[in-house]
Amino acid sequence: MAYRGGGRGGRGDRGDPRPPYGRGTAGGAPHGGGGGGRPTGFVWPPPASTPRPVPQQYQAAPMGYRAPMAMPHQGAYAHAAPPAVVYRAPVPQVVYAPPPAPVPVTIRAPPPAAAPSPAPAPRQVAQGASASSTAPSAAALAKEVEKKLFVSETALAPPAAAAAAAVAASQGATGAAEDAPDVDLAPVSKKGLAHPARPGHGTVGKKVMIRANHFLVDVADNNLFHYDVSINPESKSRATNREVLNELIKLHGKTSLGGKLPAYDGRKSLYTAGSLPFESEEFVVTLVDPEKKDKERAEREYKITIRIAGRTDLYHLQQFLRGRQRDMPQETIQVLDVVLRESPSWNYVTVSRSFFSTSFGHRGDIGEGLECWRGYYQSLRPTQMGLSLNIDISATSFFKPVTVIKFVEEFLCIRDTSRPLSDRDRVKIKKALRGVRIETSHQQDQIRRYKITGITPIPMGQLIFPVDEQGTRKTVVQYFWDKYNYRLKYASWPCLQAGSDSRPVYLPMEVCKIVEGQRYSKKLNDRQVTNILRATCKRPQEREQSIRDMVLHNKYAEDRFAQEFGIKVCNDLVSVPARVLPPPMLKYHDSGREKTCAPSVGQWNMINKKMINGGTIDNWTCLNFSRMRPEEVQRFCMDLIHMCNATGMAVNPMPFVEVRSAAPNNIENALRDVHRRAAQMLVKQGTGNQLQLLIVILPEVSGSYGKIKRVCETDIGIVSQCCLPKHASRPNKQYLENVALKINVKVGGRNTVLERAFVRNGIPFVSEVPTIIFGADVTHPPPGEDSASSIAAVVASMDWPEITKYRGLVSAQPHRQEIIEDLFSVSKDPQKGHNVNGGMIRELLIAFRRKTNRRPERIIFYRDGVSEGQFSHVLLHEMDAIRKACASLEEGYLPPVTFVVVQKRHHTRLFPEVHGRRDMTDKSGNILPGTVVDQKICHPTEFDFYLCSHAGIQGTSRPTHYHVLYDENHFTADALQSLTNNLCYTYARCTRAVSVVPPAYYAHLAAFRARYYVEGESSDGGSTPGSSGQSIAREGPVEVRQLPKIKDNVKDVMFYC
Repeated sequence: MAYRGGGRGGRGDRGDPRPPYGRGTAGGAPHGGGGGGRPTGFVWPPPASTPRPVPQQYQAAPMGYRAPMAMPHQGAYAHAAPPAVVYRAPVPQVVYAPPPAPVPVTIRAPPPAAAPSPAPAPRQVAQGASASSTAPSAAALAKEVEKKLFVSETALAPPAAAAAAAVAASQGATGAAEDAPDVDLAPVSKKGLAHPARPGHGTVGKKVMIRANHFLVDVADNNLFHYDVSINPESKSRATNREVLNELIKLHGKTSLGGKLPAYDGRKSLYTAGSLPFESEEFVVTLVDPEKKDKERAEREYKITIRIAGRTDLYHLQQFLRGRQRDMPQETIQVLDVVLRESPSWNYVTVSRSFFSTSFGHRGDIGEGLECWRGYYQSLRPTQMGLSLNIDISATSFFKPVTVIKFVEEFLCIRDTSRPLSDRDRVKIKKALRGVRIETSHQQDQIRRYKITGITPIPMGQLIFPVDEQGTRKTVVQYFWDKYNYRLKYASWPCLQAGSDSRPVYLPMEVCKIVEGQRYSKKLNDRQVTNILRATCKRPQEREQSIRDMVLHNKYAEDRFAQEFGIKVCNDLVSVPARVLPPPMLKYHDSGREKTCAPSVGQWNMINKKMINGGTIDNWTCLNFSRMRPEEVQRFCMDLIHMCNATGMAVNPMPFVEVRSAAPNNIENALRDVHRRAAQMLVKQGTGNQLQLLIVILPEVSGSYGKIKRVCETDIGIVSQCCLPKHASRPNKQYLENVALKINVKVGGRNTVLERAFVRNGIPFVSEVPTIIFGADVTHPPPGEDSASSIAAVVASMDWPEITKYRGLVSAQPHRQEIIEDLFSVSKDPQKGHNVNGGMIRELLIAFRRKTNRRPERIIFYRDGVSEGQFSHVLLHEMDAIRKACASLEEGYLPPVTFVVVQKRHHTRLFPEVHGRRDMTDKSGNILPGTVVDQKICHPTEFDFYLCSHAGIQGTSRPTHYHVLYDENHFTADALQSLTNNLCYTYARCTRAVSVVPPAYYAHLAAFRARYYVEGESSDGGSTPGSSGQSIAREGPVEVRQLPKIKDNVKDVMFYC
């Protein structure tokens, strides 16, 4: 592929100042701009250490770190060679060992928010290490690194705290007292790495006030007691457990329980404000089962044992909220959360942290036997202002409480119920209904409830089973007539099965009704998602009012449990100080009428602008799978190519091989035929190039996209651009412009770059030294797909200082595993027998050096899709992999890393202080793009912020939450917030700022693209491998199905855009 537009020329050895972007002669090809001519004879890792085995310590121990080093913030443009960076290893005296007994430490509260100069995070090296100023030799450093870098998990206190503790232990108590003041915060727990402290608040941008859906919570200073509850016989149902406990409180609350009103989590834990009058006690209660009318089976006796498990007070929580304690007292927060969830748990259907009920408003039909229920989300969170209750409105899908026959008719869109179900339909129904509770209606005097475990493989007219001990056998139809005088109408349909395989209970669908209030947890189809969004999408003013109404409806002031524990919830949304960051200036090509662009309210357009690096396409063609006529296809291709050329690309106006149409049932053969014809033409012309772009017009019926991408990218190695026939038949200018933007990056070009990228040290922390920015994400299969692999994707910037081109890699890993497995790997070479280092991080670092002729001296890692409960786990393993990947390339190569988690799945919403004011909102009524919040509703001590980088389109904008889990680059709040916001303007696929930082967005796109490689056409909800008639409960781990390899020429460009 000829990458004249986004190629690799134009940078030389980076010793010279950057030449301006510009076209050569008027009709010439665009200037190169990919950064760094390819060096001759260049190898990384160096030959002397290839393959360099990872030291034994790296493989043996799970994790560990050197003390973070301070990077010299110096310009990198004036030197051809990388700047000499002093990497200091930890000093030999400091021994990393499991933490000794606690040492008295002077705890300092964080500096007040008004401090103008942000204090550095408490991550300095211990005194001895910082005193050392001479750089060790490479060999000595490598040895030191091997000894100190990867220590056992137990020793992962923050470097300063670990060092201080070790020194203190060696010097005794007196030494400890003298050294204590050097520790800014109390030592972290043994769980893992300390997350960095907030380096002060940001100051850049226009100050504004906004509101957030957080409600301040005040808690009385009670002693909280935790009791362990065991119920015999055990029940897996929280509802049953609650009934049992409720009966116990009714009987013994005033007497044996000392008048206390306990809060119960429905499982094993009971909490009280103040102690119960015993340490351990047994109770017996009898419950009547309302569903069973037979007298002897209706009453059930339960034995309940309650014994003290522990106590907690609010001191540690107060210390944590004031910033004087590092560890979050999770148990105390959990107790208070359980208390506030107790009342709604009785009144509503609970789904995770949300509550749903038909009393919250209209239940909307969303199609295929499902309906949408409204509800609210509630979570107690520690914040800078104290404890806060985060409340948001929500909606989710439930089964309609209809007969199973009616559900099947709607789910499968069946009109003729006399016809038997096909095997495919039977499997679909089985997957949808497994685990659903139903009640039967064929016995007048009683209603029985069952849980569906499966569906019979044969129709009930043919299903024969033994009815008595003599071995008499009857069909289900005959049995129902003989026993209940009930004539079954749907004899050609299968039965539902309850009970176990050894003792099945067969239930005809027509006598079963779905019990109300059961959530549908499988994947919804596009139409259902659209219907839910239509029902719940609300503009900011309306959403804020709905949240206010919900809080008033919940009447927290009257909640018995909140009163018992002394919890008060404020009824008003909290007002939060925020700042609106300025948008960056964007650079376009000098040949356009407008060379720079200042985005307005998060958007801009391509009028009078040309792409800064237009790609060159000599060889392209088009393949049409739709019903569009050949002349329509021809006209669309000409319009699209004209738009590409008008916006700065150099595209041959004539297709390389004839444009053809093909039938949608012949996709693979048609794609291979195009590839073959192009290859023959190339041979005939004697050019060594290849087909650079294939424009594909998709069929009208969906479902072909995945197959087209799989064949093009993993099989024949062609970059493709798919277009929907409804757009291609009537293309407007905006559509053609957006497609041209995508095509340009797919052939190696660049659309725009930040203007500051060309100013010496123009982008803080990025322009100073060669910096690589990673984005990583893991996508999991939808609920119900028990055996499909999860897919990890990692992308990394390949140009510096522009930071616009990202190379993407993907890898399959075990089902629902969140940690990315293939960041770094060591495998055996089957021929030579020695270890070979590999993994996605290593491959991307090598690619960066190959493209830029510089090794990255700074790493910024944006990690998407990690929940708070997994922070420590993911950080521990993935930082370890990053470290090992770097160390495997070059001795002593340890670039400082900043690890930032990107979260979209949270329920914090931000609203303008005055709705409808033009200077405070965008067109959709949302807060302005660039709004950043790092006060009041953020973490009490750690480095996090909310950023709404995009302009809203419909509904209420969701800000993205960025949480820094590790920071060796010592970012200031302003530097990281501004960098993240500015990057949101460099997204290749549109002329708008996006809501998530582009590297994380690209990783998400790449992971979704790879999902198509393995799923093919099975994503329509039909039968998948391993889901035939039998149950697909997994026995042990399922083998991970590896992804097909993406062709190198495709991998070289942003194919996933």
